[in-house]
Amino acid sequence: MKIASVETFNLRCDIEPSFGWSQGWVDQRATTLVKITTEDGLVGWGEGAAASLIDELLAPLIIGGDPMQRAGLWERMFHALYNANIFVGLAGSALSAIDIALWDLAGKATGLPAHALLGGKVRDRVAVYATGLYYTEGEFPDRLLNEARSYVEQGFTGMKTKVGGLTVEEDVRRVRALREAIGPDVRLMVDANEAYNATTAIRIGHKLAELDLMWFEEPVNAQDIEAYLQVKDALPMAIAGGENLRTRFEFKDYLARRAYDIAQPDIMHCGGITEMARICAMANAHGVQVNPHVWGSPIMIAATLHLTATLPPCPTARDPQPYAQEPVMEFDRTPSTIRQQVCSKPFDQRDSYIQVPQGPGLGVEVDEYVVRDLSI
Repeated sequence: MKIASVETFNLRCDIEPSFGWSQGWVDQRATTLVKITTEDGLVGWGEGAAASLIDELLAPLIIGGDPMQRAGLWERMFHALYNANIFVGLAGSALSAIDIALWDLAGKATGLPAHALLGGKVRDRVAVYATGLYYTEGEFPDRLLNEARSYVEQGFTGMKTKVGGLTVEEDVRRVRALREAIGPDVRLMVDANEAYNATTAIRIGHKLAELDLMWFEEPVNAQDIEAYLQVKDALPMAIAGGENLRTRFEFKDYLARRAYDIAQPDIMHCGGITEMARICAMANAHGVQVNPHVWGSPIMIAATLHLTATLPPCPTARDPQPYAQEPVMEFDRTPSTIRQQVCSKPFDQRDSYIQVPQGPGLGVEVDEYVVRDLSI
């Protein structure tokens, strides 16, 4: 079995309502899909970014190769990027897209789900929390609080909101109102998307401490490990981060120095299923919980579910629980035609869990008509 072709698709869709966070405001969603086809017509799908890099550099390296030799193909691509000193940012996302597609192909070729190829499941379903509660026009208080109450009604046991886009005082007011609206038993997390320096992150963290937050995500610049350590030492809630890091090499010091309480690698950016499995093993060895960052189409949602299903508790316990020892996965609830229509059956949660797909490969059926319709 040999790889015959690699195709890329840049997808985009309008969203309503538009929304913002600490670093911007959007009225569209976008992602990049890759389709790898073998000589005998087998197809695998992946998701990442940087279509031009995939088309011009990485695709020629793997065409004619055996998709079952995933590790070797990963190293071949990594070496090309490493030797050119560009394995950061979008280059990591390009490799991730191809790697995910190769795992999908391998599963389809063997008739096995990706989690079986990874060694088998630890769990049949993965706990999830709702990501939403962004800044929207005229949101506060009614729109924001109604959205939060709707997540409780849908059965979510946790949800995440944004901070860093308003003044410290205004954001504290928003988070306090959310806690009052959802009650004390629903987990609540905040995400600053790198909005603060360490001093300001500590200031708002102290103001929010009484609200029993599960974690404070990306309080400072993603590359500033000393700021992470400063914030982590000063605040009582868990500190989370890692969605913007690539490969185990970038995660290494953050894990070894315990800059995170919770690591959040993103499978479509950190190096795909192959590399994220390595990152997760490193995190577990250092006693750092992995709660994956998830923000894309059903392809990357499926890839994340398969890998998360195989992760051991952190640490081992008689009855491991989500948020304590079991991984908890992000479940984006913002508007997205891409997320809802690219696959024939979108993912949904029940009682704050998603079942792990059982079909071969990623276990999702991509609607290529929708893919081409949303392509730009």
